[in-house]
Amino acid sequence: MTENLYNIYSVWLKERYGEKVYKIPVNIPVTCPNRDGSKGTGGCVYCGAKGGGNETLSDQLSVSEQIERNIAYIGKRYKAKRFIPFFQSFSNTYCTFPDFCKWIREAIRPDVVEISISTRPDCITDEQLGFLAAVKKEQAIDVTIELGLQSVNDETLKIIKRGHTLTDYEQAIDRIKAAGLLTCTHMILDLPWDQEEDVIKGAEILSRKGTDFVKCHSLYIEKNTVLKQWYDEKKVTLLTKDDYISRAILFLEYLDPRIVVQRLIGRVPEEDSVITNWNTSWWKIKDELEARMKQENNYQGRKFAGMNNKR
Repeated sequence: MTENLYNIYSVWLKERYGEKVYKIPVNIPVTCPNRDGSKGTGGCVYCGAKGGGNETLSDQLSVSEQIERNIAYIGKRYKAKRFIPFFQSFSNTYCTFPDFCKWIREAIRPDVVEISISTRPDCITDEQLGFLAAVKKEQAIDVTIELGLQSVNDETLKIIKRGHTLTDYEQAIDRIKAAGLLTCTHMILDLPWDQEEDVIKGAEILSRKGTDFVKCHSLYIEKNTVLKQWYDEKKVTLLTKDDYISRAILFLEYLDPRIVVQRLIGRVPEEDSVITNWNTSWWKIKDELEARMKQENNYQGRKFAGMNNKR
């Protein structure tokens, strides 16, 4: 029944590769132009010290060693045989081209079916895209670029200090798709500065630009962040769990049903956060969201048919 509610990533993986496939987090020694002074310092207001890599191994280990260790653990625990190395922390294209090529090539091995690389819309070069397109062809594997967009409202992007615009995202996804690579877009659906109209617009833009995947998560508060300071000073009020669920359903209804949903709700480890998902397990929120969709006859793409931006 759940498969009818939205386009589930695990189902897509099995159809694509013929069996279960697991992502392996990879941590490389990079930072972000929003941290080193190129575009800003301190990062986005919600970004913690680990830059999204809360559950990765040390970046002092080589890429191949991280993959070997993680596969040894995950492969044994889940009886997995095929994997996707996921370059996760900070902006993984923000480095020298030789280093980038070296790290990507280290991730290639016979049991790897895809490589996924997380970065910013304003932080990927044509040289890197050309290299990745060649890797895809030579190795007969998929390559996915994950872009952190978070909001389609430029004013909100300024408030959370993203340091890029919606136009940057639109241009980046066009270039990535022109290189023949897959794309995944990250969205925070309950930013207090966004309205429901922004959530709908986000679904419409992602559908029009043809992102292959989407990852959604709530706005959680990590320790030692600007957002934590704002929260303590009562300068920001988080939306409720019900608000998030309502916005997630709204987003899905306007989203092209062909877009695969990699994640409906994220999480951050308790030791790194002050508030995450209203102190509720992510799977309970997911279950509640799906139950409401069933009860109200909601499903991905229900309102997509009337849009003029079908791809």
